[in-house]
Amino acid sequence: MSDPLLNAVEDALGALERVLLGKRRQVRLALTCLLSQGHLLIEDLPGMGKTTLAHGLARVLGLEDHRVQFTSDMLPADIIGVSVFEPGSGEFRFHAGPVFCQLLLADEINRTTPKTQSALLEAMEEGQVTVDGHTHRLPKPFFVIATQNPVTQYGTFPLPESQLDRFLMRITLGYPAPEVERALLLGGDTRPTLQTLPRCLTPNELVDAQQRCAAVHASSSVIDYLQRLVQFTRDSELFSYGVSPRGALALLRCARTWAWLEGRAHLVPEDVQQVLEPVIGHRIRTAEDIGSHAGARLVNELLAQVDVLG
Repeated sequence: MSDPLLNAVEDALGALERVLLGKRRQVRLALTCLLSQGHLLIEDLPGMGKTTLAHGLARVLGLEDHRVQFTSDMLPADIIGVSVFEPGSGEFRFHAGPVFCQLLLADEINRTTPKTQSALLEAMEEGQVTVDGHTHRLPKPFFVIATQNPVTQYGTFPLPESQLDRFLMRITLGYPAPEVERALLLGGDTRPTLQTLPRCLTPNELVDAQQRCAAVHASSSVIDYLQRLVQFTRDSELFSYGVSPRGALALLRCARTWAWLEGRAHLVPEDVQQVLEPVIGHRIRTAEDIGSHAGARLVNELLAQVDVLG
């Protein structure tokens, strides 16, 4: 029997593909991250479509979105807000920052200082911000899509491990295939199409989809396979350090969502394999890998070394 909610999600995927030509897997991974109630880090060169993807997701999911362009002189208050004294009332009044939305696009997050980067930690982990001892809840759902330029570029501040770990996934869009780029050149810029994208889900339907993804059954054999993968990163000399329990839970959450998007109510090992690199690629590294950019190579080694059947 056809699932109307799953059909709506597929419609959203199809709509996004009209503005991100040839990037079906990347779009699917981004939606997987959001349905898994996580936050997404997109790392790539400028002009590859990172911002377009974020705006497109907000459009098709019907979410209120704000965009913050991070710069080296930005302060934490520019993101979370500030308390201002009002002489008329004789009291301080909190003025909310752009973080108070359902989808925050933190553009070029690694162009600001670590102090400002850390202002997002509480918001991403707890769904709240604290200013002058007062806690302010963020709306639900709340997603952060952060983009960053390669750390080799001038004027960047690498994200510390604690900040990287708050992102459920890290993906890259990459250059388009020649035939896709030709279609783009002949057809023109796809960004104006953003305004015509249909709203495929409501925020309430999105929350419902998140709950369905979390309810996907994981058999003991698939859990065993996932544990073997995680344990290998902790035991092998290939890795400076292994995947944490938080990383293991993140892998399970994303695998469940991938299975639901495939129309299944149960996990298979291929679901874990499909999301393995974007989920743990930024959580593992070798001793000489300062920026955790050897993740794809290490994941390939991991898949080759760990048997599905045990």
